[in-house]
Amino acid sequence: MTNAETIAYGSALHSDISELSALLTLLFTIEQDFNPDLAKQQQGLKLLLQNPVTANICVARNSAGKVIGMVTAQLVISTAQGAASAWVEDMVVAAEYRGRGIGKALLNTAQAWAKSQGATRLQLLVDTSNSEGLAYYAHLNWQSTQLQARRIFV
Repeated sequence: MTNAETIAYGSALHSDISELSALLTLLFTIEQDFNPDLAKQQQGLKLLLQNPVTANICVARNSAGKVIGMVTAQLVISTAQGAASAWVEDMVVAAEYRGRGIGKALLNTAQAWAKSQGATRLQLLVDTSNSEGLAYYAHLNWQSTQLQARRIFV
């Protein structure tokens, strides 16, 4: 990427699924709780794209139109907030584009979308062993909470 290259931000299209899947594979290789699975990733992306009122895949595109970063946001109702809240997931920028403010811009894009849908808070999970991710979100002033994630498969 050259300094003159323009990055565009917006929402993903169905035609972006293969590029989004490649980014998810990159992300899931550093998260200990997930394993890359192309079929599941593509199915999840399709489900997100089918629900534009409650979900958005925000993307960054380089000058050639290639997706070089993404973040997803999904609305849930927060009884603590008395309003919608957005779960932020799948935050990833291609390695050669990192350190240029693209991730921050993607998160801002997700935040603007969530706010336009009535959300009053964004929240996300970070792998506890991902020191770079933890430092990144701290740098952007995301607050730590006392909550710990749990899961069960059904």
